[in-house]
Amino acid sequence: MNILKNFEAVFVVALGVAVAACGTGSDSSMAAASAPQAMVATPSTMAVVTVSAKRMSAVEKQRSLEDERRLAKQGSAAGSRI
Repeated sequence: MNILKNFEAVFVVALGVAVAACGTGSDSSMAAASAPQAMVATPSTMAVVTVSAKRMSAVEKQRSLEDERRLAKQGSAAGSRI
């Protein structure tokens, strides 16, 4: 019963231990997650993103919107039955 009374304190301590355990990992994992130097924007260079997809026609956009609306209605109808 004491754990239930002090559940918040137990949670905070467990969270602190988890954060401390993550912080003690090797630095090589952090180096792998960082972006290569060539991709980082600096004041003298600008990061460029190239999108190689064709634009949707007006008919394709309309179909896409209709599909999204139909799926949204089906999702909200399913959620209201629960």
